[in-house]
Amino acid sequence: MVRAAPAVWSLALAVLMLGPALGRGYVLAYDMVWVPDLTVRGDFLGLGSSLPRAVPSDMVVALLDEVVPGMVLQKLVLVGTLVLAGTGAWRLVARAGVVASVAASTFYLWNPFVAERLGIGHWPLLMTYAALPWIHLLVLRLAAGERCLPQLVLWLAFASLSPVGGIVAGLHAVLGLAVAGRAATRATGWAVGAVVAVNAPWLVAGVLHGAGAVSDAAAVRLFAAHGEGILPSWAAVLGLGGIWNAEVVPASRTTWVGVVSLLLVLLVCAAGLRSWSGAEGRRARLALLVPAAVGLVVAIAGAVAPGPVGWLVGHVPGAGLVRDGTRFLALAAPLLAVLWGRGVAQLAASVPARLPAVVLGTVLALTPLALMPDAAVGLSGRLDAVGFPDDLESARRAVADSRRAGREGDVLSLPFTSYRRPGWNDGRRTLDPVGRHLPADYLASDTLVVSGTEVPGEDPRARRVARDLATLAGDDLERALADEGITWVVVDLEATADLAAEGLDAPALGSVPALPDAEVLHRGDLLAVWELRGHDGAGAAGPAGRPASLAVLLGAWALAGGAIAAAALRLGTRRRPARRVHREVHRGT
Repeated sequence: MVRAAPAVWSLALAVLMLGPALGRGYVLAYDMVWVPDLTVRGDFLGLGSSLPRAVPSDMVVALLDEVVPGMVLQKLVLVGTLVLAGTGAWRLVARAGVVASVAASTFYLWNPFVAERLGIGHWPLLMTYAALPWIHLLVLRLAAGERCLPQLVLWLAFASLSPVGGIVAGLHAVLGLAVAGRAATRATGWAVGAVVAVNAPWLVAGVLHGAGAVSDAAAVRLFAAHGEGILPSWAAVLGLGGIWNAEVVPASRTTWVGVVSLLLVLLVCAAGLRSWSGAEGRRARLALLVPAAVGLVVAIAGAVAPGPVGWLVGHVPGAGLVRDGTRFLALAAPLLAVLWGRGVAQLAASVPARLPAVVLGTVLALTPLALMPDAAVGLSGRLDAVGFPDDLESARRAVADSRRAGREGDVLSLPFTSYRRPGWNDGRRTLDPVGRHLPADYLASDTLVVSGTEVPGEDPRARRVARDLATLAGDDLERALADEGITWVVVDLEATADLAAEGLDAPALGSVPALPDAEVLHRGDLLAVWELRGHDGAGAAGPAGRPASLAVLLGAWALAGGAIAAAALRLGTRRRPARRVHREVHRGT
């Protein structure tokens, strides 16, 4: 039972935080959109015209939900991620005692970063966050000369389901080894190779997009770290907060409680600094300090230096990944968790009487819950599981039947906006779920609207289609859409009505297009599906869709899969003989 304590405690906190999200149905919150059956499709390899932001996470989910139902898989991912995070933080300070371990585990799970990233739906980044303590422990072993590279490769793969996640995990591993100096030079080289290998799918897909991988420089100010309540941006960042989207910030962070929370974190961490310095060697300390410093610098850079960061984002392909710099705060969280845990233990040990010491340690360890109570019960109800309407399943069957009849091409999802507020999702904002629910590649707008400001997307195909929707109609529009590879047009009638009510039913949004020659495959209360006739569905593929590029991209996937398979095989063959030796020794005794 003692050995299971870290997982049991972390599970209890995970269930308390997720609450209704664990009920029957799917959690749809901003970028977290899970569907009953995510069909394997070419775009998930990185073949589409849009940047590979969801590579390889979409492909991994599409493969796994062939074995585990999507509803169950989402619960397993959310709960498992939080349990791994809490258990890893517990192990970081296990030598400091139970009080320190409980405190570190609680802090690592119950903080603004976790709550805000759950609220905005960044579940792959939270998987990265969960892996960081485990990566740190392996880095220390690797730097000491232990042969644990296969384990590190597997944890890096687990942490690299998104481009930012891969960068964060890679930085934590490589920087942690680099600070060990010459003694770990070879290990550092192997780690760099592992990072490149497991991230090859999105790296190669991004390279194939070339200059099209640059982002809007003006958007840096919008996505930079923001203050929370009376906390300025730099102070919010120190407390692992500061996300750009005010809608996902827990209300407790915007009151005086947020100030008290930050001051308490800083004071307790300061109390744990001496204990940590005395218990850990210089290399171990640097392996946490250096990545944390990098994470804090990137997190605040957009707020304090928007000009240089904007130039970088607007001119360097791929630099848009640092636009939302607060995602890199994950690099600072392991250090803060260690200092918090040791600080709580140090303060409790300073009390001479045993009972008051236990009480003080318990109170401090549970303080994160008390200071951010609105992170409980599904972020105060914002993470609630809902069922998909039957209308979406009918639309899926209509497109699937058309594909079985020999039609090829992509789906165009209208209105041409990124996010929806479906009534069946209780009006909560979510990335358009329609395209993901259908069995074909789909084109959706990648233009964002932040605080009333439009942020242009990077997808040239989406820009062309938006222009066609605004300027063409009838046969001309049908031909233009077909030239872009569109075969099916799906209109979300509820979202269209919502836009009309707001006076935003502009032609560019493609509210209800005039398609005189298209066949109506389905028309329900929520969705209408048209099939464009007279065209073969072939169209403009993304830069990664060319035959030569496809071969390179498949090679990248083979590299990543080969690295993971080799690591798993190496780990399995290494452990098997050890178990046989153990049994032989046991019999001999």
